Amino acid sequence: MVSTPDAVSVASERIADVDVLIVGAGLSGIGAAAHLTMQCPGKSYAIVEQRADMGGTWDLFRYPGIRSDSDMHTLGYRFKPWLHEKTIADGPAIWDYVRETAEEFNIKQHIHFRHRVIKADWSSADATWTVTARREEDGAEVQFRANFLFMCAGYYNYDEGYKPDFPGEENFKGQVIHPQHWPDDFDHAGKKVIVIGSGATAVTIVPVMAQTAAKVTMLQRSPTYMVSRPAIDPFSRFMRKILPEKIAYAVTRWRNINWQRLVYWRARSAPDKMAKTLLDEAREAMPGYENFETDFVPRYGPWEQRLCLVPDADMFDAINKGKVQVVTDHIDHWTETGIKLKSGKELEADVIVTATGLNLVLLGQTDLSVDGKPINLADHVNYKGVMFNDIPNMASVFGYVNASWTLKTDIVADYVCRLLNVMDAKGAKIANPHLDEPGMPRLPFVEDFSSSYFARSFDKLPKNGDRHPWRVLQNYAAEKKILTKDPVDDGVMIFSNASAKMGDSADTTDVMEAAE
Repeated sequence: MVSTPDAVSVASERIADVDVLIVGAGLSGIGAAAHLTMQCPGKSYAIVEQRADMGGTWDLFRYPGIRSDSDMHTLGYRFKPWLHEKTIADGPAIWDYVRETAEEFNIKQHIHFRHRVIKADWSSADATWTVTARREEDGAEVQFRANFLFMCAGYYNYDEGYKPDFPGEENFKGQVIHPQHWPDDFDHAGKKVIVIGSGATAVTIVPVMAQTAAKVTMLQRSPTYMVSRPAIDPFSRFMRKILPEKIAYAVTRWRNINWQRLVYWRARSAPDKMAKTLLDEAREAMPGYENFETDFVPRYGPWEQRLCLVPDADMFDAINKGKVQVVTDHIDHWTETGIKLKSGKELEADVIVTATGLNLVLLGQTDLSVDGKPINLADHVNYKGVMFNDIPNMASVFGYVNASWTLKTDIVADYVCRLLNVMDAKGAKIANPHLDEPGMPRLPFVEDFSSSYFARSFDKLPKNGDRHPWRVLQNYAAEKKILTKDPVDDGVMIFSNASAKMGDSADTTDVMEAAE
């Protein structure tokens, strides 16, 4: 262990030394810290968080109706039951869940808030990451040193959401809001609102704003699949009546994980049948809707993009009651009073909400280098969906696109803890997943997924190989076995105490002697 008595103090600009440095204090970062506490109690750690509080997404987003788009039995941690009645939970309840986890495992004392990680430099000679962060309060730079770097910084840019340039936007006299930067004091009551977009954010905002707005229009270029599910899961409620909380949670979690897998498998193996099922449900929820084919039949197959969850059919109900209109068209230009469409139709608005998406980034936009050489992640290949070839002692959480995103958090943390314990058993300070197959094809990071935020970032993302362990499977059951059961010492991971630079021949004699 490399530790100092007060390694987590930020009273000065000195370097703090820990065994593991976690970047990010959202669902993933707090979960990672809890797993370290449970599985590697001898390891010191610190967390670096750019915001003033923990929670990540659930601290950042404040737009009307902010909620999960997955059930909390799969979005929550394996080790901490979700005890709220609603399983499609609102943002504040999820923030409370993260905070409770931090309190239970005494995590908050390890967090350096308002520290933005700028760069991380690996030294093979020292077997150490030196991480430079900018302290937000005064702009001073602080360095952290750690043997292992655990990136839990999320998958999108927290500073700026995605918004295309709209012709004539400067002419609009009303208010323009991106959901990622929702004003705390904004009141939309009695106002005409246009929400641009048809993804999960738009489908969340529209029915909630419609409760008090004069009129809400959801303006979309093309439809998305919407599926209604009860906000309160009757199966979970029944299990909690007949079983202890932990067992009820585990049973419901197992059921919902497998249900997600079944729906995805069905969507990919029989897309036409799945599309018919989803569309029939939507038609039934909106009987008599005149432009259903135009407004609710997507141009892509189910699960080529994430399904939009509609809790308790709130979106459909708002449409049925005449509080929401859906318009499928293309924007020609913005006017002083609203938006002119390519069809010639004009939409009036006091407020325009640009629910146009996120900017996907990896590792919190941290600049990486290994032994002085800058690292471009797009030139590297995923290892078991956790690490990257020839980048030692660094793991990253990147969740699922076809299931609850944070299902990955638990099993990645399991793997990291197993890896750290194997390193200790071997007397090794370095674990490097070495790729020795130069001819292996480099495939897209995620295949068969057409969401815009991925499409805009494909060239910046790491690659997939065409075989294990260099392929991200997007399959929870398979990856759970790989990360929690399969051997850590798999012949690909190279353990050493070498002072050689990555790529040079490493002298592992001292490691082998220690293992013996």
